[in-house]
Amino acid sequence: MICDKNNGTIREAVREDYDFVVDLMESALGPYYGGDHIAHAKRIFWTHISGGKDRIGFFSYEQKMFILSIDTKPAGMIHLVGKRQGTYKISPIIVSLEYQGKRGLGSRLLHFGEQYARSKRARQLYCTVAEENKSAAQFFIRKGFTIAGRSASHYKIGVTELMMYKILSAPELEEKLDRPHISVLPCSEAHEPQVRDILLKTLPKHFRDIDSSWVNALFMGYNRRFLQDINEKFKLIYVALDRQENVLGVAGATPKKGEPIKVMPFIATTLPAFLALLIDVPYMLKKFGRKAYIHLIPTVDETIALQQQGWKLDAVLPGAYHNDFITQQWSYDISGEDIMRTMRVKQNFLSQIKSEKKTLEVRVGYDNIKTIQPGERIRLMSRNETQFIRVNAVRRYKSIDEMMIAEDYTRIAPGMSRSDVYSKLIEIYPPSKQALGVIVLDIRIEDDN
Repeated sequence: MICDKNNGTIREAVREDYDFVVDLMESALGPYYGGDHIAHAKRIFWTHISGGKDRIGFFSYEQKMFILSIDTKPAGMIHLVGKRQGTYKISPIIVSLEYQGKRGLGSRLLHFGEQYARSKRARQLYCTVAEENKSAAQFFIRKGFTIAGRSASHYKIGVTELMMYKILSAPELEEKLDRPHISVLPCSEAHEPQVRDILLKTLPKHFRDIDSSWVNALFMGYNRRFLQDINEKFKLIYVALDRQENVLGVAGATPKKGEPIKVMPFIATTLPAFLALLIDVPYMLKKFGRKAYIHLIPTVDETIALQQQGWKLDAVLPGAYHNDFITQQWSYDISGEDIMRTMRVKQNFLSQIKSEKKTLEVRVGYDNIKTIQPGERIRLMSRNETQFIRVNAVRRYKSIDEMMIAEDYTRIAPGMSRSDVYSKLIEIYPPSKQALGVIVLDIRIEDDN
């Protein structure tokens, strides 16, 4: 039992909760789900009461039901189903109508369910939610759930079901993603040898007839980019670089008639580079079309990254590029006003920005940074958090030394000494990068509305 004098008590369901559970499920599920909700409620309730072992379930090994009470009055429920694959399903979570939107009871129940699943070493927590139940769908999104897909008329004719999940074994994935200072830039002549090497070493595994002539054609198209003529099939090439200018990923884009943009190849040698391309390339392509789509064969971690960044799976193409593989097409709408510039920051710095302690962000003058204007709204992202900021002012300097004289170092990296701030910036931006110009963004936080 977990008690909170302000937000009630969460405990296992007991026999006396039967009427509450049946009435709650019948009233809440009816608008969005077909079937006999009373029979459903009876089955899962008595399975829990009889020990939580599902005698007729095929994949489940445990079913547990918990009740949230306010002053001993039942106010909500969550039913958790443990699956043999190491996942837990929420089926369902409901707060009584009189308590909805009050006291954060839904958040408390979900947090309890997540902690329970973690205590069982579950890899993943998942659920399905009617898309038409907008408040519930947005609730799960705010709590870190990712939309895996949609199914029209799944549980009820005319109602679209969203399949959603949250990774619980996140530290391992976050560690893979948490590699700092990856920049996504237009390909330069200096990058071409590395780009060729990556493409020829990696692409032939999944795509037939990728050879030097194919790469040559890609770069010939890139040389035509200044024509901006779709009929000339010009190409755009972007690279993901680490601090040492090593090419870790490549995205080639071809604008098409009708304004879609085919992004192929789309490949990275590390997961952070893959994520960097996913985040930055849509904004860079915005002026060339209305929709970006990619053909690739993603890994599990890459699929998670695609879904979390809002890319949508359009099609599966068996044998399209190779007899032995199923290629997937993913797309991203880049026409909306919400497609804004995104910048990646380390988790500790993002926390300082959110607490309004860090109000200066230092970058160098890459093309995508030089275009930032005062008043612009920007999305900041760490490995697992997002924060929107507004740019108050943009100040430019010739070097880190010049910048350090003019700016308040405590606003750049709160809690660090002046010498440590200087050393860190020099480490990130050696003289070769400072030659691009040092840019300081004076920022303030904003909400996500």
